Amino acid sequence: MDRTFLDMPDSQGYFGEYGGQLIPPELKAVMDDINTAYDQVRQTAAFQDELAELYAHYVGRPSPIFHAKRLSQRQGGARIVLKREDLNHTGAHKINHCLGEALLAKYMGKTKVLAETGAGQHGVALASACALVGIDCEIHMGEIDIAKEHPNVTKMKILGCKLVPVSRGTRTLKDAVDSAFEEYLKDPVNFFYAIGSVVGPHPFPKMVRDFQSIVGREARAQCLAQHGRLPDMVVACVGGGSNAMGIFTEFLPDDAVQLVGVEPAGRGLDTPDHAATMARGTKGAIHGFACYTLQDAQGEPLPVYSIASGLDYPGVGPQHCHLKDIGRVQYESITDDECLDAFMVLSRTEGIIPALESAHAVAYAMKVAKTMAPEQTILVNLSGRGDKDADFVAQHLGL
Repeated sequence: MDRTFLDMPDSQGYFGEYGGQLIPPELKAVMDDINTAYDQVRQTAAFQDELAELYAHYVGRPSPIFHAKRLSQRQGGARIVLKREDLNHTGAHKINHCLGEALLAKYMGKTKVLAETGAGQHGVALASACALVGIDCEIHMGEIDIAKEHPNVTKMKILGCKLVPVSRGTRTLKDAVDSAFEEYLKDPVNFFYAIGSVVGPHPFPKMVRDFQSIVGREARAQCLAQHGRLPDMVVACVGGGSNAMGIFTEFLPDDAVQLVGVEPAGRGLDTPDHAATMARGTKGAIHGFACYTLQDAQGEPLPVYSIASGLDYPGVGPQHCHLKDIGRVQYESITDDECLDAFMVLSRTEGIIPALESAHAVAYAMKVAKTMAPEQTILVNLSGRGDKDADFVAQHLGL
C-alpha cells in the first residue's frame, strides 16, 4: 500500500481530496495564524512538558486497557479488550484535546474560548480545561441535547462556563456549531474557537488528531506489553471522528491491524433517522471543509439522528473520508437497539456503564467477536462513560 497517507494533511490542510479551508479570506487568515501558532508552540519544551504533566496528574493518563473477560466469554470468539478512556477526568476522551486547545489559546493570548457541544462531553471537558488555565469559556448547545444531557449541563454551569441554548433548526449539534461559529466571527482575533472533533477548517482536523493520538500510542504499547502482540482489530465509534482518529493513528502503519469505525444507524439505514455519513453520504462540504455529508439535492445538510447525542453529525472528519477511500479503515454502522443492548450487556457483565456513543463500538465488537478465533483480539476504544446517559436509558427501557 502507498504510504503517503501517513504524512497528512498537506500544507493546505487536505487529506487527499477532503479537508482544506472552505472559508472567507478574513477567516482563512485567522485559521492560518492558529496553524502557525500551533506548529510553533507544540515544538516547545514548555508546552510539551505542561501538557504531559496535565495528562499524567490531571487527566490520570495513561488510561488502562482492560480485558473484558466475561463479555468475551458471553460472546464467544475473540478477546474483547477495552481502552478505558471513560476513566479520564471529565469522563471521556474529549479532555485530551481540550487541554491542548485551552493551553494553545492561553499561549496565543486569547481572552475567550468558544465551542459547540452535542452530548456535553466536549463542553464539560473544555469548561474544565478553561477553569484550569484561567480563561473564559462559552459553550453553545442545542435545546434537545440540553434536555437529554442534563447532568453535563449542570456540570458546565458549575465549572463557570456561559452556556448558550440553541433553538434554531434541528436544535442539536449541527446548529450548535453554526451558532458558536457566528459568535466567534464577532472577534476572531481575541476569541479562540475550540472545535470538538477532527472536523472544521484546517488546522483543526490535524490539531485535534494530534492531541488525541496519545490514546493509540498508549494502547499500542499496552497491547505489546500485556499481550505480546498487536490487536487484530481496533474499533471506535465515529460521529465527527476524534476518538477514532485518536486510537487509529498509531496503528495506521500496521497493515495487519484492521481498523473499523462505527457509525450510528439510528432507527435503520433505510429510514431518514440515522447519521451514517460514510454509508449513506455523498461528497460535499460542511462547516468549512470538504467531506462526505448527508445532504439534500441542494447540498444542504439533512437533519440527522442518533440515540447518542455525540454522534448525530451530518459530516465526518476529512481524514476518515480519505482513509475510507483508500481502504485503510472500514466503516460499519450499529442501530439504536444494538447500541442499547451493548450498553446494558457491558454494564451487567463487566460493571462498566459506557457512554451511548462508545456503546456503538462495543456493539460492533460483540457482533464480530463470534466470527473470530479465541486467540484473536479486538481493541475497543471505550471513549466515554455513561453517567450522562444513565437516566435517559433507564427511562427509555423502563428500568
